[in-house]
Formats: sequence, C-alpha cells, structure tokens
Amino acid sequence: MQIQKNDGKIVLTDVKNFKAKDILECGQIFRFTKNDDGHYTVFSTDKRADVYENDGSAEIVTDNVEYFCNFFDLDRDYSVFQNKYKSYDFLMKAYDHGKGIRILNQDLAEMIFSFIISSNNNIKRIQLIINRICNAIGNDMGTYRAFPTIKQMASRDESFFKEMGAGYRAAYLSKTARALADGFDLEGLKKCDTQTARKKLLTLTGVGPKVADCILLFGLRKSDSFPVDTWIEKVYHTYFETGLKSREDIAKYLVGLFGEDAGLAQQYLFYYQRENF
Repeated sequence: MQIQKNDGKIVLTDVKNFKAKDILECGQIFRFTKNDDGHYTVFSTDKRADVYENDGSAEIVTDNVEYFCNFFDLDRDYSVFQNKYKSYDFLMKAYDHGKGIRILNQDLAEMIFSFIISSNNNIKRIQLIINRICNAIGNDMGTYRAFPTIKQMASRDESFFKEMGAGYRAAYLSKTARALADGFDLEGLKKCDTQTARKKLLTLTGVGPKVADCILLFGLRKSDSFPVDTWIEKVYHTYFETGLKSREDIAKYLVGLFGEDAGLAQQYLFYYQRENF
C-alpha cells in the first residue's frame, strides 16, 4: 500500500488491507458514522476524519494527518498474516472476509470508558450512550463534540450517567472516572507487560476480564490479547475445541496459539463469526 501525506489529506493507493467498513464495524470502535453517500466519518478524542474509498484507493480527509496515520496503523504490513497462517483454512476464510481490518491505535482513557459502556450491551445502544455523553459534556469542536476528558467525566456523578442511559454501568463510569482523575497511572500502563497491565486494569470498577482484554488490545496495543465473548466462544468450540470451559482458559489457549498475532486473529475471527453466523 502506498501512502501519501498531503495538507489535510492522506491518500492511499494500491490498497489491499484497508477497508473502512471492516475497520470500523468489527467491534473495536464506537464513535463513527456511515454517511448517506457511503463514506465513513470517524472520531477519536477531539479529532475527526472522513474516509472516502474507490476501487484500489482511499482518501482520509482530516486536519490531523499524523494522528490518523498512527490511528489507522498505516505503517504496518497486514498481508504477512496471510502467509503465516495459510495452513488454517477456517482462519483464512475469516481473513478473506475481513482482510480490510486494521487494529486502531486509540486513546486509552476513551477506550476504558467506552468498553465499560459496552459490557453486556449492543452496538447501537453503546453508540447512543457515548454520543449522549459527548454531546452533554464534551468540548464543542464546531460540527461535533469531543469525547470528554478524564476531568470532565470525573466532574459528573452516577446520576448523570444514568440520565445518559448507562444503567447499572453508571456507577462504574463514575467510580472509574474518579479513580483516573485521582492518580491511576495510565501512562505507566503503557510501560507494563501485558499481564501486569491487565492486573492493574482489573482494579478499575466495571473492568472485568473481557473488557480488560479489549482495552489492552485497542487502547494499549497489546497484540498478545484475545478478548473472548459469546462469538469467540463459538469460534473456539467450532474450530479449536480442546475441552476448555472458561473464557479465561480459552483466551490463554488462543494467545498461546497465536502469540503476538493473537489480537489480529481475534478480530478476523470475531468479525467473520458475527457477520456470517
């Protein structure tokens, strides 16, 4: 894939492993819209990008070119995955279905709050709750609202998040926002190994094992993470069955199988299973 950076635009040509639908609808992000003309708009923190695609090319229009080059992980060659795992027929089916997927480099605090909201929830409702919170307390960026800062989130109590539709998660959001504002070391997490970071994330209210694994993968770029939910349980029992029962054990097994590629394998398999079954 060829990448050209211009003023206010990133131009991609000879595109093989980049497709907005695959990237944005595979479960790793919630702040995006598909517009009437088919192009996607994606938001991260206080930033915005519009993604336009044609056959074999794409344009990412944004005032934050370097940010979105990193956000979309454009420097990574995703085609090597196919060569490494071509002996896995079912995995290659998943890869072919979602080969436009790229693992996004997202803001850590935004991921923590977003995936707390995602717990036992559906995507439309997750998006609705997040949008309400952004519209209520996020900075006004002119044509959209930013995701609230930690300070802005911590300034609101449980009742506010209940008004936003978060339900029982309102208490989790309130307590975790205060913990982050009171000195929980987010920057330190980035320096930890995966298991140490996971243990620290699990001390946050509302962060269970699956949510922690999502935060590790999408917020900390720990690629040896394998979030396990209902869809991945079905994948495991269909293609990998070894008698394991708990999600924790299934995750450990699949991380052991795929190593540093675990997170990417998870996204291909999750997206394929959800879209087709």
